[in-house]
Amino acid sequence: MGRGKIEIKRIENTTNRQVTFCKRRNGLLKKAYELSVLCDADVALIVFSSRGRLYEYATNSVKATIDRYKKACNGTTNTGFASEDNAQYYQQEASKLRQQINNLQSTNRSLMGESLGSMSLRDMKQLETRLEKGINKIRNKKNELLFAEIEYMQKREMELQNDNMYLRNKIAENERAQQQMSMLPSARTTEYEIMPPYDSRNFLQVNAVQPTQHYTHQQRTALQLG
Repeated sequence: MGRGKIEIKRIENTTNRQVTFCKRRNGLLKKAYELSVLCDADVALIVFSSRGRLYEYATNSVKATIDRYKKACNGTTNTGFASEDNAQYYQQEASKLRQQINNLQSTNRSLMGESLGSMSLRDMKQLETRLEKGINKIRNKKNELLFAEIEYMQKREMELQNDNMYLRNKIAENERAQQQMSMLPSARTTEYEIMPPYDSRNFLQVNAVQPTQHYTHQQRTALQLG
């Protein structure tokens, strides 16, 4: 079954009235939020309950939206007064900014040691305290930078020592390899030098003079004479 139509009138039951207020209030705030998001509208909503409690919603700020509303109303009724109000507002803001600039310039001159004659004893003590705090901050920052630099130098020194050790080990390995390579040819030459030289004539003469049982006495005599 669908929802029935509710008669728009004051709810007499206090509990029902409070429950209905909570539900309708949340729905109203939700609708205001959806309207501001979907339509990119500047929305401000103010609700006071029967007990005097305030509920509000605004896209940016309720006060800014109300001020904008007042300016729009003043602009529609009397444009001249609105322009004068705007001019006064901007003049006040400009004077405030000029005062802040003057204060900053005066403070900078005091920190640089200028215009100290017009300062009171209290102002000079405050300036001294500010200078001491500034000096302490500078010293702490300087010490941090020095420690960081020392730590970096120590780390770099360790890396250089490791690289130096690695290079020395590589050089020693290369020297040992060269020594082993130089020893191999000398050993082979010594081995070949120990063996007697080969002479084909001696080999033939030795074989020629050896007697063999197959030759006769005359044949051995002929061989020896030959």
